[in-house]
Amino acid sequence: MKYVFFQGCTTPQKENAYELSMRKVAAKLGIELVTLEEQNCCGFFVEPVDHLSATIMAARDLALFDASGLNAVTPCPACYGQLTRVRNELLADKKLFDEVNSALKTVDRKFVGTSEIKHFMTVLIDEVGMEKIKASVVKPLSNLKVAPFYGCHILKPSYEVNTDNPEDPQLLDSLIALTGAKLVDYGEKKLCCGQSVGGVDEELSLNLSKTKLKSIKKAGADVMVTVCPACHMQFDLVAGAKLRDLAIPVLHYTQLLGLAQGLSPSELGLGENRVSTDAILEMIGMV
Repeated sequence: MKYVFFQGCTTPQKENAYELSMRKVAAKLGIELVTLEEQNCCGFFVEPVDHLSATIMAARDLALFDASGLNAVTPCPACYGQLTRVRNELLADKKLFDEVNSALKTVDRKFVGTSEIKHFMTVLIDEVGMEKIKASVVKPLSNLKVAPFYGCHILKPSYEVNTDNPEDPQLLDSLIALTGAKLVDYGEKKLCCGQSVGGVDEELSLNLSKTKLKSIKKAGADVMVTVCPACHMQFDLVAGAKLRDLAIPVLHYTQLLGLAQGLSPSELGLGENRVSTDAILEMIGMV
């Protein structure tokens, strides 16, 4: 099983442990990740101000995937959504297809649309399969009570990403259950983390995080698990520094699965997590 690994911007710049743990878990499951050095930003952050430029940026990445002959996988829901949307739009709009390829021709690239982009969570579910993941677990995390957090972009807009039911998501719950951990349900499970509005209204951003953290604490969770580098950064870095009384360890799903696979905390980059993970490592006998 071989994929182009699309890192995106946030993961390599601010969430290195996500990439490290994803690579370790992928290797355990027989997934080969190929890094293309020429990849650029997916255009997600440019989209609100310049649709065509954002489309060309994404198309250049998609053209690289096409040239490799492989499908691509990313740890970032925003990248996954942006690249999926642009690919679908280009395949449906001949005029835009030609306009974008005219721009790409200046850098000797061409979008064809043969390669797809997938989020790592969907690769685990659809390509690896539940049985193989469960078989890789050698240290069930039965002592841990885990609150899953999907975030917004892995689920919405559902007509574009189509990964799960946005009103009753189950994919991450299912993946967490494979580690042997106990799932904790809480009322604000679908609430935004607040990261997207952080640069515009910090008070609103922190209030959204606070509401969710209070709900998770009340539900009795030991740890929160995310599948988005931006959501992880919001709870682990921002909320961890500014809402210390509510802080809770936050793991990337790949870190949680890696622990269940017997990988060490250092192999999974747990030392880079800002909110200490010592308490949960002690609970599972790894301290």
